Amino acid sequence: QVQLVESGGGLVQAGGSLRLSCAASGNIFSISRMGWYRQAPGKQRELVAVTTSDGSTNYADSAKGRFTISRDKVKNEVYLQMNSLKPEDTLVYYCYARIMRSSGYEYQYWGQGTQVTVSS
Repeated sequence: QVQLVESGGGLVQAGGSLRLSCAASGNIFSISRMGWYRQAPGKQRELVAVTTSDGSTNYADSAKGRFTISRDKVKNEVYLQMNSLKPEDTLVYYCYARIMRSSGYEYQYWGQGTQVTVSS
């Protein structure tokens, strides 16, 4: 089994910062992609940022210039540094990973979600 465990969400004032962390554990052979999505009630989950095994990154337009994704390949962890937070960033954030298990098959996994609330 594979688990993604997130931490770092919470309440912050507009203009403030938060750092989300996500640790992957379990039957992991390799991780090709790790990233963050977010979701509002009743809406589809949307990409925030993702990083691949070769170090490339991709950000949603709303995250560019404010958020930074990074990854520790040794620890199988991914981080999202969020600066200049806005009230519209108030959403549940989900960690995502595409993981190859020892079987050789690749699967997508999601964390349980962490609430980020930005007060105005």
